[in-house]
Amino acid sequence: MRLAQCFLSRVRATQFPINIMRMEFFATTTITASAEDLQRRLTISELPRWCASIEKVLSDAKSSGEIYCVWGTFRTHREDLRHGVRFSLPGCPNAFQWTVTTGHLPNPQHTVIHLSINRTEQDQDFIDSIQKFVADWKAGLEAHW
Repeated sequence: MRLAQCFLSRVRATQFPINIMRMEFFATTTITASAEDLQRRLTISELPRWCASIEKVLSDAKSSGEIYCVWGTFRTHREDLRHGVRFSLPGCPNAFQWTVTTGHLPNPQHTVIHLSINRTEQDQDFIDSIQKFVADWKAGLEAHW
């Protein structure tokens, strides 16, 4: 028992501090959608309909494809989640990914767009383009749902 306590104390003492700075972006819509609705309608082939920052789909194999967007051409992955859908750009140096989900407190009737990258800092132009991407998603969902 003592050995285990000593080991845990050492592990805790030598762990690196956790950095809570994140590059996360959110938008909330009031569209009426279930998780199943999001999964059925938010497909790779329909991305330009939902987000004006995505200009065209170059290929679509249901759970993967290729898009042309504001930052260029990217391979895209899509996966169903418990409460919606996740899209990611696996070739992006920023590990760019976003989800569109519903059913979460405090407003389970709302739909949330959440985007993150794996950097704690970025240049302002890129941040502005990410904020526009999220705003385009919100506008697209509200206009076309």
